[in-house]
Amino acid sequence: MMDNYLNLSNKTIAVTGASSGIGKAAAQMLSRFGSKVVLISRNSQRLKAVWKSLAGNGHSYYDYDLSKCDGIIELVKMITDEQGPLDGLFHAAGVSFMSPLSILKEKHLDPVIDINLGATLMLAKAFCLKGVRRQGDTSLVFMSSVAGLRGQQGLSVYSACKAAVDGAVRSLAVELAPRQIRVNSIAAGAVETEMHERIIKNLSEEAVENYREKHLLGFGSPEDVANAAIFLLSVASKWVTGTTLVVDGGYCCF
Repeated sequence: MMDNYLNLSNKTIAVTGASSGIGKAAAQMLSRFGSKVVLISRNSQRLKAVWKSLAGNGHSYYDYDLSKCDGIIELVKMITDEQGPLDGLFHAAGVSFMSPLSILKEKHLDPVIDINLGATLMLAKAFCLKGVRRQGDTSLVFMSSVAGLRGQQGLSVYSACKAAVDGAVRSLAVELAPRQIRVNSIAAGAVETEMHERIIKNLSEEAVENYREKHLLGFGSPEDVANAAIFLLSVASKWVTGTTLVVDGGYCCF
């Protein structure tokens, strides 16, 4: 049985960015595998709707803006005080930012860096605190992007953040392995989410088609990436840490 292979039943997993896109898909999938899911997002209305859609019982949701990095420690403490220790965490929340260097301003930097990189590090720190995680094999999974591996015009800030996430994952894996915490990231290609729609809406049909063709298997779905997150959160990946798993429909082959 697949659920026995993944061994996710009776696990408590926190998912950020859970109100839409990849985070929503992962949360719903985790619930079907028997996990108790803790949803985190700044959009409370959507978050409650996702919570209602989950299979099984015992799930919870927390409305929080993860760009406020200084409050993440207290958020995670509150969650585990109320829901018990975590077996894993999937940080799917993030923001995209596209701007040519010529019009880039300092004020653009903080919002992108805070949620894409700052929240990653503070969530990892919080996960290490006494009482936050369950004893034994636990897993941290962070969303990255092929933008951190491949150059693309106008994405210098976003690409830098995602490359930094991948670098942090390798060092965190070394630091946290003695505590039985595995740390990995997922470098996703273009996935058809609301964020993706915002990115391509100003592109011509020809530009969108050219972008699609660079993905040998076409654009991905949220479930395609959620499948990878489920694997990395499960016991099936118990010998995987410090890795950036590329899930990009072949984009990096070019």
